[in-house]
Amino acid sequence: MSDLDTEVLPLPPRYRFRDLLLGDQSFQNDDRVQVEFYVNENTFKERLKLFFIKNQRSSLRIRLFNFSLKLLTCLLYIIRVLLDNPALGIGCWGCVKQKYTFNGSSSEINWAPILWVERKMALWAIQVIVATISFLETMLLIYLSYKGNIWEQIIRVSFILEMVNTLPFIITIFWPPLRNLFIPVFLNCWLAKHALENMINDFHRAILRTQSAMFNQVLILFCTLLCLVFTGTCGIQHLERAGENLNLLTSFYFCIVTFSTVGYGDVTPKIWPSQFLVVIMIGVALVVLPLQFEELVYLWMERQKSGGNYSRHRAQTEKHVVLCVSSLKIDLLMDFLNEFYAHPRLQDYYVVILCPTEMDVQVRRVLQIPLWSQRVIYLQGSALKDQDLMRAKMDNGEACFILSSRNEVDRTAADHQTILRAWAVKDFAPNCPLYVQILKPENKFHVKFADHVVCEEECKYAMLALNCICPATSTLITLLVHTSRGQEGQESPEQWQRMYGRCSGNEVYHIRMGDSKFFREYEGKSFTYAAFHAHKKYGVCLMGLKREDDKSILLNPGPRHILAASDTCFYINITKEENSAFIFKQEEKQKKGQGLYEGPSRLPVHSIIASMVAMDLQNTECRPSQSGGGGGGNKLMVPTENGSGSRRPSIAPVLELADSSTLLPCDLLSDQSEDEVTPSDDEGLSVVEYVKGYPPNSPYIGSSPTLCHLLPVKAPFCCLRLDKGCKHNSYEDAKAYGFKNKLIIVSAETAGNGLYNFIVPLRAYYRSRKELNPIVLLLDNKPDHHFLEAICCFPMVYYMEGSVDNLDSLLQCGIIYADNLVVVDKESTMSAEEDYMADAKTIVNVQTMFRLFPSLSITTELTHPSNMRFMQFRAKDSYSLALSKLEKRERENGSNLAFMFRLPFAAGRVFSISMLDTLLYQSFVKDYMISITRLLLGLDTTPGSGYLCAMKITEDDLWIRTYGRLFQKLCSSSAEIPIGIYRTECHVFTSEPHDLRAQSQVSVNVEDREDTREVKGPWGTRAGPGSGHGCHTSSGDPAEHPLLRRKSLQWARKLSRRGTKHTGKVPAATEWVNQQRLSLYRRSERQELSELVKNRMKHLGLPTTGYEDVANLTASDVMNRVNLGYLQDEMNDQQNTLSYVLINPPPDTRLEPNDIVYLIRSDPLAHVASSSQSRKSSCSNKLSSCNPETRDETQL
Repeated sequence: MSDLDTEVLPLPPRYRFRDLLLGDQSFQNDDRVQVEFYVNENTFKERLKLFFIKNQRSSLRIRLFNFSLKLLTCLLYIIRVLLDNPALGIGCWGCVKQKYTFNGSSSEINWAPILWVERKMALWAIQVIVATISFLETMLLIYLSYKGNIWEQIIRVSFILEMVNTLPFIITIFWPPLRNLFIPVFLNCWLAKHALENMINDFHRAILRTQSAMFNQVLILFCTLLCLVFTGTCGIQHLERAGENLNLLTSFYFCIVTFSTVGYGDVTPKIWPSQFLVVIMIGVALVVLPLQFEELVYLWMERQKSGGNYSRHRAQTEKHVVLCVSSLKIDLLMDFLNEFYAHPRLQDYYVVILCPTEMDVQVRRVLQIPLWSQRVIYLQGSALKDQDLMRAKMDNGEACFILSSRNEVDRTAADHQTILRAWAVKDFAPNCPLYVQILKPENKFHVKFADHVVCEEECKYAMLALNCICPATSTLITLLVHTSRGQEGQESPEQWQRMYGRCSGNEVYHIRMGDSKFFREYEGKSFTYAAFHAHKKYGVCLMGLKREDDKSILLNPGPRHILAASDTCFYINITKEENSAFIFKQEEKQKKGQGLYEGPSRLPVHSIIASMVAMDLQNTECRPSQSGGGGGGNKLMVPTENGSGSRRPSIAPVLELADSSTLLPCDLLSDQSEDEVTPSDDEGLSVVEYVKGYPPNSPYIGSSPTLCHLLPVKAPFCCLRLDKGCKHNSYEDAKAYGFKNKLIIVSAETAGNGLYNFIVPLRAYYRSRKELNPIVLLLDNKPDHHFLEAICCFPMVYYMEGSVDNLDSLLQCGIIYADNLVVVDKESTMSAEEDYMADAKTIVNVQTMFRLFPSLSITTELTHPSNMRFMQFRAKDSYSLALSKLEKRERENGSNLAFMFRLPFAAGRVFSISMLDTLLYQSFVKDYMISITRLLLGLDTTPGSGYLCAMKITEDDLWIRTYGRLFQKLCSSSAEIPIGIYRTECHVFTSEPHDLRAQSQVSVNVEDREDTREVKGPWGTRAGPGSGHGCHTSSGDPAEHPLLRRKSLQWARKLSRRGTKHTGKVPAATEWVNQQRLSLYRRSERQELSELVKNRMKHLGLPTTGYEDVANLTASDVMNRVNLGYLQDEMNDQQNTLSYVLINPPPDTRLEPNDIVYLIRSDPLAHVASSSQSRKSSCSNKLSSCNPETRDETQL
């Protein structure tokens, strides 16, 4: 056998260490020295010190024993007093007892009753034993705590009291006559108080409780008062043995009366020693008690600031959620409380706020309101400290909301703080559900373990992007994620406010289909069939569902999706089905002509028409009608079979099961005919082919992959610069590019990763290639290479360095060719010394652009929603003043959406990211809200799920008449689900009664002047508020005439002369004339602004032919802008337009021209495989059904 086989391997280290401990003989011959560590702790003294002092639990037991001994000595003293009777005789142990009688007239004091007492033998023995134990314990502690200075231990008050109360008893063992000697054992109450303080400190240290300072101070104060009263009672009782011989009860009564400063005078000390003791006790009370009260008040104030704690008993018996924030502002608090407690099942929950800063004055004032003081607990502390998390009882919480501080200058640092808080909470309470708000998308993956995460910049940019192609998407989403009962504005005299307020109460709810009265009758039917009939019968809008075996939510999965009883249905309604009452007896009455919405809650409509249930479905085929001839594939074209005569045109029914021959979507990946662009002869631009695919470079981790329109080859970084040419092209302005569609300009401070989410929804695969708008990023700071690498694959995306407050930058980026301008709130201005001044610069800049470019649609992001009243501000706007009063009234009524009636918000022209905070709050009750919102915004793309788009109602589409018939038409033809309407209508904003205007004899018109008669056509007709179909009559602008500026003073003088003739008759006419004169001056101001813009364009070398201001717009252009809510007519303060969103309006709501309908269109790629055989024949006839429409170009 070889040496390797015979060699014994060494033992593992653990066995060698064990042998070393056991003293293995094999190591005795080695030159090794065994070293013992911590030898000094093995001494007898150190072990005693460890047991009596250092060890928390054993020290606590020792102090508890010492406290019990002191209480026992006080109890023995009371027993001795009760058993002692001075009238029976006074003397030492074994001496003859002498009787003593007090003589009040004599000034001499007999000291014998004070020096000697009567002590029974058994009582003496117990007191001696207790005193001996106390003496030995005291000496042992002195020995253990001795550090070289014996006097420091001896002169302590506690040591002196111990010696006074223990040594005399020990001496009486050896000298029996002194056994009746008086010993002030009642002073042991102060030693008991000291032992109790130490015991409580050790107790709190042992269980790691640090929030008990308030409890300690209250206990100390109570013990101090008790010791003062007990000492005074026992001392006066004993000294008065030489006087009137008071008992303990009388002495206690005297002390209480004296210390309370009442002083009845019925009981008084008779001899000077007792009187002197009273003086001493009062002096001690006047010194000690104020100090104790001062400490107590200080701790009380500190506790008020820190908020105390949430008791363990309450946490186990009650439900609570924890809100962690960096700094708590009143707006954030009220938004959270109003939204959280808006749900009935959360009324019994408590809210514990954990904030590291001191409570704000406004917050403290609000939390003192009885409505909140009983349910909201404020704790000052940090989520990174386990002690503070224990105070908040985080491990027993139902949920923890962690919100970021969006007002911080450094938003990345704010996210880092949020991440650490989330980690700390997850480490302390791993079972507590986490709801986290993050600011930057690149930081989202750090908190992906949280149950629900809302990334602010992701949602913000996606929502602003959709605002450019689906007007007022921000208002639509905001209303959906706010809790409301639809009672806002119901007492307003304005019809649009009542209808808008009622529809704002619609929210998203869910229910299992098998348990639903709304949907269970449609089991086995197609999704589109169930959506239409549920809306027709109950007025609910079925928007999506979720399979039982699949966690993904599908919005409008299409007509081929067959409903099952186990599906979870998501629908839009005023309230959830569980809170609805079904009155089936009224169905017959409702079907006979009173609509589907009856009763006091019925929405007002322009006219009562025949119910949509009576829609003529006779003589119709089983497939959707196809338009022929000049219809051009219009989905809403009047059917040819019933389109003539007096009979109302019919609409094809919605099929229970999808028919592949009647409804086939086009394959957007293979059929490119819809996107082919044929350049005209006068265009020299080359056609760039786009491809569909996933963006190769994502700027951050965690972005959802979305199929987009992409360039076949990445564009060089130099070609992304709009205002500078390069070797690839020489274009230096937007005009030279020759874009076919209007620009979308985004003004931002920096090119953050969130800006990527602005581009993706606008380049998604389901957007038609012909309708892609060029995107220009106007950035204050130059973007980095990582961001350029991420956007260089998208077509028609450019950037330019400049600021929104610089007119030259706006002109160079092509603002005169833009249809939409998005102004993103700058991070550097989000924090200001005065909170609400953070939006000052943005508001003023937008107001300037609104005056310079009135035809431009501007969407603005603000930090504070309350500042939206300053958008498009006009000082003499009486209607805005009325809306302000309405907002205050709604806020007093407790509305969560008091700002909803502000015209900029209703029209979708202003947005604040704080409005989406409720999305995170609602997720506590509706865990699907974040997923549905991300699907609507295009942030997530689930296979088979639809997407949000919009289409416009034209004059040719009014044959459909009502929203219910439109619902049926869309479901039967293209399987699209409408969820709301964006309506723009003319409105007369006036504070005067209409009859005064009618009685006025002043009639001024442009045709009264001979030199302005040529503009009579477009100016002579004006749409009033009573027009049946909104503001669709032709209207123009008198400033179109070139002589108007020169003749303005003559016209004003004529107005003045005509006004003076009727001054005495109708005083109201004078004000109207002044308004007309003011409008002329405004015309002059607009001309000056126009000249300013043109001069700057000439200075920059830009062509001025594209610039359009109000004075140069044609009548049709003006009304097109007005109808879409882009142009607020400043010429006349009395006439204007307003736009608002109607979510899930009633089926009998009449359609009006220029209505924009929000649609959830099914996924074009969902059923490509099943329809591949008949794709060619179907796509040519139904191209319009799968092309996304835009609000300007697409006909319905």
